[in-house]
Amino acid sequence: MPKMKSHTGMGKRVKVTGKGKIVAQQAGLRHHLELKPSSRTRRLTGTVELAKADVKRIKKLLGR
Repeated sequence: MPKMKSHTGMGKRVKVTGKGKIVAQQAGLRHHLELKPSSRTRRLTGTVELAKADVKRIKKLLGR
């Protein structure tokens, strides 16, 4: 069997913490920023822990 290759694009988008949680940049901060209130854009900054439903699929892509 050949080795399982990790998905390099996913590796650039998410980070695995020391405890194994997956964190990523929050969505909704790419375009139409003039229309969004400043309070919303401030809330969307930073990283968040991903939903439990996505974690299994993403860990498989990362080869974990």
